[in-house]
Amino acid sequence: MSHFGGSSMPLVKPTAGDSLSFPNQNEPAEHKKYPKRGRPSVSPSLAELLKRVEGADTSCDNTAIDHHHHVIELSHACSSVPTSYPFVLSFKNLTYSVKASQKFELPFCGKGLSDSPDKVLLNDISGEAREGEIMAVLGASGSGKSTLIDALANRISKESLKGSVTLNGEVLESSLLKVISAYVMQDDLLFPMLTVEETLMFSAEFRLPRSLSKRKKKARVQALIDQLGLRNAAKTVIGDEGHRGVSGGERRRVSIGIDIIHDPILLFLDEPTSGLDSTSAFMVVKVLQRIAQSGSVVIMSVHQPSYRILNLLDRLILLSHGNTVFGGSPANLPDFFSQFGHPIPENENRTEFALDLIRELEETPEGTKNLVEFNKSWQRTKSPKNNNHESKSSISLTDAIRQSVSRGKLVSGATTDPGADLTSSVPTFANPMWFEMIVIAKRSMTNSRRMPELFGIRFGAVLVTGIILATIYWKLDNSPKGVQERIAFLAFAMVTTFYTCAEAIPVFLQERYIFMRETAYNAYRRSSYVLAHSIISIPALVVLSLTFAAVTFFAVGLAGGFSGFIFFFFIILASFWAGSSFVTFLSGIVSHVMLAFTVVVAILAYFLLFSGFFISRDRIPAYWIWFHYISLVKYPFEGVLQNEFDDPNKCFVRGVQMFDNTPLGSLPMSMKLKLLKSMSNALGINITSSTCVTTASDILTQQGITDISKWNCLWILVAWGFFFRILFYFTLLVGSKNKRR
Repeated sequence: MSHFGGSSMPLVKPTAGDSLSFPNQNEPAEHKKYPKRGRPSVSPSLAELLKRVEGADTSCDNTAIDHHHHVIELSHACSSVPTSYPFVLSFKNLTYSVKASQKFELPFCGKGLSDSPDKVLLNDISGEAREGEIMAVLGASGSGKSTLIDALANRISKESLKGSVTLNGEVLESSLLKVISAYVMQDDLLFPMLTVEETLMFSAEFRLPRSLSKRKKKARVQALIDQLGLRNAAKTVIGDEGHRGVSGGERRRVSIGIDIIHDPILLFLDEPTSGLDSTSAFMVVKVLQRIAQSGSVVIMSVHQPSYRILNLLDRLILLSHGNTVFGGSPANLPDFFSQFGHPIPENENRTEFALDLIRELEETPEGTKNLVEFNKSWQRTKSPKNNNHESKSSISLTDAIRQSVSRGKLVSGATTDPGADLTSSVPTFANPMWFEMIVIAKRSMTNSRRMPELFGIRFGAVLVTGIILATIYWKLDNSPKGVQERIAFLAFAMVTTFYTCAEAIPVFLQERYIFMRETAYNAYRRSSYVLAHSIISIPALVVLSLTFAAVTFFAVGLAGGFSGFIFFFFIILASFWAGSSFVTFLSGIVSHVMLAFTVVVAILAYFLLFSGFFISRDRIPAYWIWFHYISLVKYPFEGVLQNEFDDPNKCFVRGVQMFDNTPLGSLPMSMKLKLLKSMSNALGINITSSTCVTTASDILTQQGITDISKWNCLWILVAWGFFFRILFYFTLLVGSKNKRR
């Protein structure tokens, strides 16, 4: 880590959106040469920047040390801690292969499935990355750059990856690596309607402990904004395709910032300069250099660095089809290729020449085999010097992490108690579950509030559907036709609630990769995410349910009065709850929006088919009856039917009304009365035009609704909602491992 020796380095703030100034630079960055160094030059860590923002000037004599959560107020000039020793991330003989797809040939041709040889993505890769330095992995597309970064960041399963990755000579546990490292993906996965400052602040809320005051968290964010050169863009929203926001370079620096808010020891980046112009790419790498100099190990992949970026890099690994063709300092490139017999022209970019030569060799029959073998022999000639240097720069991992924490890194709840073991000194999560839920809910509501059209469209769909149903089924009577129309209205109304929930499919799909990035390195618990989003969805569901119930219940003339309306509202709310939970669960399984819509629509159609509306329960074949009981539409449909036909003595068919909806319905009234009289004589029962033939209980029996009460239907529906939320949690638990096999 960097040491400060008591000197103070001024922090120069940027003056333009994408312009970035750095301390102690007396000439333009593009013309300045960056000499290689054995130890990193002095650069402030976030802890130092935080002290300057707060104006803290604490001496050794009066500094109180909190042994639980640290933003250490000790100056390195007067600290009794010895000068820092760098972290060294070493990797040896990394080999990773995947099974190639099987080829199928027709059996009658004498061949069936033929096994292709495994495709080797990494082949015996070795090297090391040190604190205070930037190690860059170069190569053409498909060379294995991202695979090597994933291997070092523990994003490949241990069963598939051969070789070893150690930090200061000790194998890292997966749980510890998640806490002391950060991984910046190639894509900028950010909430579009949050500002730069809000995005970093929410990241601070997740990664920094609750014991740290709000004021210090804000000060830390402000220090990070200055370090990233984002001061002029701090109040600007991130933006997306439909909303104007920050520039591409600023967006990339925000992506880096949210992962370094806790000052991680190891920082992995997958092509951080991809898609950026030359100036923006240089600024990003310059920020990474300062992060490395503040006491971090920075490892990144890059496709083809410019001359200015090359001067910022300390170590290079060039790959070709998973093999190392060069490993060492960029300054050694001319000597390396000169000895190989291909000297680099004086005015040519060294990496461009190297990559062009590698590409030419790959097209030859022998490929880069000779270059790989030459690199191995060249490395052996350099190994005595490298091994000697490494032996001077390593201390035990436990001591190194404790010294790092004592200087302000890993403030996410870390302790410097010498009696504590390494696992307990660095907690898995920085905050308790309830606090994570509050932050997640606040962030989601902030982002949604700035996109009111999302809820507005859903509200409009429910309102328009309710108005259409209310005007079609206006004031239904109690005639036999009225009974059929009531049943049809209730069935369609229940199905509508589920189909409108399908609009919530993109909600999680839009956040899917943000969630995977944040939970991969323990920003918060998966259970906190599920619970928070379940709770914040309820107010919107209440509004939708109340709107639909108020528009339709009285206009259609449903029975039950005020108590009937209350139950109708609750059953609609439970339907929305179960439907949104079901859709959320499916969005956790199906990652494509259109495919998810197709699956949801199909399954809801099956639910309606087996709900009991088209065919009663008594008529469903025994081998399909199980589907009737898992149909989500069954329970709200049966509940509202019982709510509507709750009075067993209420009559819906009297005397001659029994002939309605039959061919006899067109007969004159006198003839219908004669038929009633004949039926009375035959049955021995006096049936007149006012005799009740069908009651509410008879209607429920005809529909096969006799086994579950209406309130039990409500509770079962609520339970289905919780069940699907639990399934959603397990889907996230299993599906967001973020590791290659």
